[in-house]
Amino acid sequence: MSVKTRFAPSPTGSLHVGGARTALFSWLYARHNNGEFVLRIEDTDRERSTDASLQAILDGMSWLGLNYDGEPVYQTQRFARYTEVIEQLMSEQHAYRCYCSKERLAELRTTQQANKEKPRYDGHCRDLDLPHRDEPYVIRFRNPTEGGVTFDDQVYGSVTIQNSELDDLIIQRSDGTPTYNLTVVVDDWDMEITHVVRGDDHINNTPRQINILKALGAELPVYAHLPMILGPDGKRLSKRHGAVSVVQYRDDGYLPHAMMNYLVRLGWSHGDQELFSLNEMIDSFDLNSVSKGAASFNQEKLQWINQHYIKASEPEDIVAALKYNFKNLNVDLNNGPALTDVIKTQGERCKTLLEMAEKSRYFYEDFDVYDEKAARKNLKPTAIPYLEHVISLLDAMPAWDESNMHQVIIETAEHFEVGMGKVAQPLRVALTGDAISPSIDVTLFLVGRERANQRIKNAIDFIMGATNKT
Repeated sequence: MSVKTRFAPSPTGSLHVGGARTALFSWLYARHNNGEFVLRIEDTDRERSTDASLQAILDGMSWLGLNYDGEPVYQTQRFARYTEVIEQLMSEQHAYRCYCSKERLAELRTTQQANKEKPRYDGHCRDLDLPHRDEPYVIRFRNPTEGGVTFDDQVYGSVTIQNSELDDLIIQRSDGTPTYNLTVVVDDWDMEITHVVRGDDHINNTPRQINILKALGAELPVYAHLPMILGPDGKRLSKRHGAVSVVQYRDDGYLPHAMMNYLVRLGWSHGDQELFSLNEMIDSFDLNSVSKGAASFNQEKLQWINQHYIKASEPEDIVAALKYNFKNLNVDLNNGPALTDVIKTQGERCKTLLEMAEKSRYFYEDFDVYDEKAARKNLKPTAIPYLEHVISLLDAMPAWDESNMHQVIIETAEHFEVGMGKVAQPLRVALTGDAISPSIDVTLFLVGRERANQRIKNAIDFIMGATNKT
């Protein structure tokens, strides 16, 4: 059997962590089996669906590298087909019109709740064979009343639901639009989906959908329901945990492969292995290895993985991503060092590329304010001779390279018979505005000759101005 999976988001919001993991698992299973992975946009909720949400979903999948086969399928372009299937179900007595008013259904629900019964439709119109008449109605699927539905879930194993637990669900609303359970069935059938990979919040829909598929004489797909993702407090992951869209992680400086590597380990394992190349993910992935237990989202673990890939990547491979983060900070990169040099210098120091961009702004932008504590401790009158001596040596330097920078610091410290820190720290604050930076010779080199010269002079002026005020 040729494997074909799908990812079917609704464009009512961004692609979040749970949806991204579902898409990844579905994509990996298809790629592992040399099958197809298709994208279906379930946009029948016209009031809540937006172009912005659709674009955010497409951007998130593109960023992660979850390429799909063919063009996306849009449910709103398939209403004629849904109507055709509903008419088929009606003609074969698998569906019927229901004219029950909202008031009757509300009263029924109230009575059932008072009797501590499971709220459900009571089948009032099921056997009345009501003709079409000029008043609102819905169409309900005539669910079997005997026996049960058993399916072999790839994650949870054998699942059985008695048909007596299921009511006659609505498959067409009173406005003529089809409902979720009908459209999903028709789409999976028409698209010849072999494996349905989705969140376990859909597991109660599965027996209903199986009964519709059986009524249509369609072949059943294999189902795999993924356990939920929990936040640190043990509750379902949501916005209150900081659960943001996937594209927000891009904006926050995470690498797509780091995100994929983290997501694949949320409920799936391959021995004790933590880090996977893309080919290793594809080669190793199997739905049978997905855990039944809920996964817990850990931001620190994600940062650890991201930092690993920042350090392990070739600088050239992450230049574009770093440039994106600089752009979001409105930093002009035209006057400063090569980004590959910044990555080599800052890679060991940063957990995200956004952090790297923020900590590297001074290589490209001038600043007007020093860190108050750093300036108070290091920009003192005693530092002026050191800074002036450094300027003189830098001006005389024939070539602007790191080895020469280091020699400047050594010669200045020896000249004044002080430790290198006495020279390096005031110079560091002068160059960066803060007391923390990469090694001073590398910092000096990346800041550049002209900018370094001017900043050291600015620091001297700052010290002299502060001295005059006192």
